[in-house]
Amino acid sequence: MAEIVLEFEKPIAELEAKLAEWESLSSSNNMSVDDELNALKRKIEETKKNIYSSLTPWQRVQLARHPNRPYTLDYIERIFTDFLEFHGDRRYADDSAIVGGFAKLDGKSVMVIGTQKGRNTKENVFRNFGCPHPEGYRKALRLMKMADLAGVPVITFIDTPGAFPGVASEERHIGEAIAVNLRDMFALTVPVVAVVIGEGGSGGALGIGVGNTVLIMENAYYSVITPEGCAAILWKDRAYSEKAAEALHLTAGDLTELGLVDGIVKEPLGGAHKDYDAAAELLKKSVVSALGRYEKMSGDELKESRYERFRRIAFYNEPSAAK
Repeated sequence: MAEIVLEFEKPIAELEAKLAEWESLSSSNNMSVDDELNALKRKIEETKKNIYSSLTPWQRVQLARHPNRPYTLDYIERIFTDFLEFHGDRRYADDSAIVGGFAKLDGKSVMVIGTQKGRNTKENVFRNFGCPHPEGYRKALRLMKMADLAGVPVITFIDTPGAFPGVASEERHIGEAIAVNLRDMFALTVPVVAVVIGEGGSGGALGIGVGNTVLIMENAYYSVITPEGCAAILWKDRAYSEKAAEALHLTAGDLTELGLVDGIVKEPLGGAHKDYDAAAELLKKSVVSALGRYEKMSGDELKESRYERFRRIAFYNEPSAAK
């Protein structure tokens, strides 16, 4: 894949270009510039740490949307074995924006489901840019119920700007499909671990996000609306998207502080797209750890745990009135 440099990454790219130039010069002219090269390498690492440790919410949104970021199928390939994909909702059609099927995680059977984007225009049209139709959510629920019958855990990977809002989607009742998923996911008697791996857009994300544990990757975001949508509503101008990203408190750190997610999955320095294998290993460790908490819980206990987790989000204390 072609390297894509984001605006805030340009200082790093400039130093790396200079390093390549020095290395080429050293090789072609038999010059000894080891000291200069080592100093430049240290400068690059220092610049990376400074930039990536102080990212703004909008910059993290950009990383969450990075075209080279790993998607669900990239993680499935690296984390699971024996993946057997299932298709269709048994009511209308298949939806390629959601993939799912049985797989093995360290030799144990699981059901893995996730939203899937494309790498180019053709793939994105096929995957509907990661925006599921109603049949996608109905397929996901069908697979979750299969997992429930088989007694195997459900793992969901979320990476969508939102459910598809088109006329055909509304005609097939996208709101109802998501609502049914929310209701029926609370009734599952197996562990559910949901992970936001990229974009977590509104109800489109929540439609497969009702988990006993909800995790988020370091540079992912989870929000009721995209920054652009928020800016268009509040300020009537998408140019305020950066301001909206700050106001929405949509980063992994913000969401952890608010109690909306249960943990952050670290990423390689610079983002998951910098090292797919390392990102997958970090994600796998977090998922395995989360599942381990539920091994000895009964179906009723799992349902109660999931219910209480989401009820806590709505808990609110009315301040006492001054006397």
